[in-house]
Amino acid sequence: MRRIVPLAFVVALLPGTAHALLELDGKFVQGGLVVGRTEPDARVSLDGQAVQVRPDGRFFIGLGRDHAPAALLVVEHGDGYTDEVPLEIEQREYEIQRIDDLPQQMVTPDEAVLARIAAERAKVEAARAVDSPEPLFDAGFAWPAIGPVSGVYGSQRIFNGEPRQPHFGVDVAAPEGTPVGAAAPGIVVLAEDLYFTGNTVILDHGWGFSTTYSHLKEIAVAVGDRVARSQVIGALGGTGRATGPHLDWRLNLFDVRLDPALFVGPMPEPEAPVGAAPAGQ
Repeated sequence: MRRIVPLAFVVALLPGTAHALLELDGKFVQGGLVVGRTEPDARVSLDGQAVQVRPDGRFFIGLGRDHAPAALLVVEHGDGYTDEVPLEIEQREYEIQRIDDLPQQMVTPDEAVLARIAAERAKVEAARAVDSPEPLFDAGFAWPAIGPVSGVYGSQRIFNGEPRQPHFGVDVAAPEGTPVGAAAPGIVVLAEDLYFTGNTVILDHGWGFSTTYSHLKEIAVAVGDRVARSQVIGALGGTGRATGPHLDWRLNLFDVRLDPALFVGPMPEPEAPVGAAPAGQ
């Protein structure tokens, strides 16, 4: 049996019945994540593309920066019922960020450097394709560094007057050497110096979730290390294509780039130095 189900009714579909379990929760917005739950033997697809259902019945839909305003979720249950759920995806307006005075080699690299960039891109893609079985991300995410947000997800980047790819992370500005912590428990799957992003760490958080930390002054972990949330993995810096010290923090569901700011609360206030007088005194 095929049914079209309005999204507003998909909280616990047909409660009290033995079939057609379907729950959806999350942020239906570009850069957001939708978490679903159904029977582990159900088949799920979004606009015809298969979505993996995990052993506990959860499935995850990553909504990229430019996701269309509408999508169709189809859930084929093991008892023969099929649910079709039209999704409305909130569209966002993105900033334009102009960054000048970069070395031109960092904007239009020569052929030799392009070969290096291609090889490094393959390493990054492989790190983000890891599908480890432990859902470490369930512990939740925290800001990896504290400071002013100097760059936001989705902004169009213009380097030395030349349009380039949008920015897919959140930039946190802080003094060079500021400790950078893991946003969530994870396993290090990449830790090396890359051309554009400088000293870079990628953590695997299980089930296709990963975070990336770029432009580090130094790296304090190695591939294979298991880290706790907020454990120091490096020091903030300005390596790679950067005009000053900052952390470029990214969050992926496999190859879908999510907005990290949607997964954490407001930026915490920096701790006062030891011995500093309370505010207002």
